[in-house]
Amino acid sequence: MLNIIKSLFAPSATKVTAGELAEKFGLELRGDANTVVRGVAPIADARPGQLAFYSTEQNSAAFKILPISVLENTRASVILVQPEMAEHAPNGATLLITETPRGNIVKILGEIYREKPRFGISHDAYIETGVFFRKKNTVYVGQFATIERGAVIEPDVKIYPNAFIGRNVTIGRGTVVQSGAHIENATIGADCVINAGAVIGKDGFGYTRQDGHNVFIPHVGRVVLGNRVSVGANTCIDRGVMTDTVIGDGTKIDNLCQIAHGVVVGAECFLAAGVGLAGGTVIGDRTLLGGHVGVANGIHIGNDVEVGAQSGVLRNIPDGDRQLGYPASSGTEFLRLYAWVKNNCKKPTDKK
Repeated sequence: MLNIIKSLFAPSATKVTAGELAEKFGLELRGDANTVVRGVAPIADARPGQLAFYSTEQNSAAFKILPISVLENTRASVILVQPEMAEHAPNGATLLITETPRGNIVKILGEIYREKPRFGISHDAYIETGVFFRKKNTVYVGQFATIERGAVIEPDVKIYPNAFIGRNVTIGRGTVVQSGAHIENATIGADCVINAGAVIGKDGFGYTRQDGHNVFIPHVGRVVLGNRVSVGANTCIDRGVMTDTVIGDGTKIDNLCQIAHGVVVGAECFLAAGVGLAGGTVIGDRTLLGGHVGVANGIHIGNDVEVGAQSGVLRNIPDGDRQLGYPASSGTEFLRLYAWVKNNCKKPTDKK
């Protein structure tokens, strides 16, 4: 009974054959093209009827290469694998050969577990007069979602229940706005994902000191998201004071991040959970910030930079540098300092 209940709530896979996957994604097929794939699983846990992948790619230190015995003993019916690893696959398995299994598994997951199309506007949604739908019959708006006048909704947009879209907001083609997201004073690009509880376009933490009191500075800027941007759950991106807060194409922002007013983040960046960027921060392209990195006001970080988790960035970082620690410094400098402190500072219990 428990297994039946689990199956009702598990992600449903679209049944597809190995031959269909090979043709769609340009993969070399070895074995039975009619082998049916009913789901995807990690290679160590896969069962007959499922697809798994094995790869020796080392795209970053986070990717772990599994022992070859895992490939040799897998029960998966279809295996996505590199050419040089094919000889280690079990007899009878159908193989999909590619030089980049990690990249192709992403495409296959999207194909097998793609969400069923949603269309239509709920009678319980509140849509003011003056909302412009570019192609209304392609749009989904869920129950109790609110869209205010002046908003522009491009084709294929999905707005889930209880989301809020404010006045004059533009939502680009194919973008998904999850439940509880709140968007004002913003232009959102195409194919973005705004996850549940994200708040985009509210006023930032902008105050000035006048006659001994903290006085709020009115904000008149916007938030501008490029194409293919992902904003994590409960992340906040503040509007600019007089300039826009800008997030570049392809950048991915994790849950619980804070992007302050006037920040500019380049293209294809990764910001892990808990990152906080103070006002006026400028970040280049392809930069990676680890979890809970804090960046001080007005700091400039270059292209292709990596900053380790829980670091505090208090000065500018040039292109291509790797830093960690508080205050953040180059990795080798930080590790030398840590080693010196460990070797030269006695614990309170140490005898003199």
